[in-house]
Amino acid sequence: MNLSRVSKDTLFFWYVDSLSKLFWNRPTYGPVFLFIPATFVFIPATFAKRRGYTYLRSMKHLVAPSLLAADFTRLREEIQMVNDSQADWLHLDVMDGRFVPNITFGMLVIQAAKKMSAKPLDVHLMIVEPERYVEAFREAGADVITVHYEACTHLHRVIHQIKETGAKAGVALNPHTPAAALEEVAEDVDLILAMSVNPGFGGQKFIYNTIPKVRRLRDMLTIHNAHALIEIDGGVGLQNAETLLQAGADVLVAGSSIFKASDPADTIRRMKEIGGELRKFV
Repeated sequence: MNLSRVSKDTLFFWYVDSLSKLFWNRPTYGPVFLFIPATFVFIPATFAKRRGYTYLRSMKHLVAPSLLAADFTRLREEIQMVNDSQADWLHLDVMDGRFVPNITFGMLVIQAAKKMSAKPLDVHLMIVEPERYVEAFREAGADVITVHYEACTHLHRVIHQIKETGAKAGVALNPHTPAAALEEVAEDVDLILAMSVNPGFGGQKFIYNTIPKVRRLRDMLTIHNAHALIEIDGGVGLQNAETLLQAGADVLVAGSSIFKASDPADTIRRMKEIGGELRKFV
């Protein structure tokens, strides 16, 4: 197993977690052999793989074109391009003009997109009081519903409200919000969205402090043995996709870099091919 980017703290928590399984008579997943010299911890790859302790996940990363950057005078054609491409999800940014200084679209566009899209709808709610609209967005066709940590007073309640509708539950973090803010709900969420621009407008420059933040999120999920996907949204393109995948990202949201490209479908293909070998379990 490649442990080159796993922190000492992460290795320590792997060790503590494994001991708890052995001595507290909780279910184990195969033999555990822990050997701790002064500077490192060894955990057999077979055990680590079964427990999900892989810093480089075996799954292929996902690409989610962001409809916000599409030409809305050609919406059917733009969605059909995504359908015909190697994209995995269709990302939709809902903005209310209050949580962010911009207004985009709401349930009617989600409903229309659902009818035209062959891909799951990844709906990102950049709105205040999202709990008031969860069921409506699910009924409109959202498969993944992501709310902002900064917009939810009772985040745990909202996460489970989303799950009760049958949708996957995501939580987004603004650039200034630390990864540790989600420590207490790491095992509840299906997806963590790290904003790599300040939310509200497309086409912004990527904030490079997102890369170490993704590493911290990956370490946090590993420590909790949590299986949430890490999604990145804002300024993502071919120029930084590989670095984000190496840091631990699972889902790349890309708007302008796809829809403004001369060949959007080929850009999606190239983004899907990046880092394919890097993310295999070794």
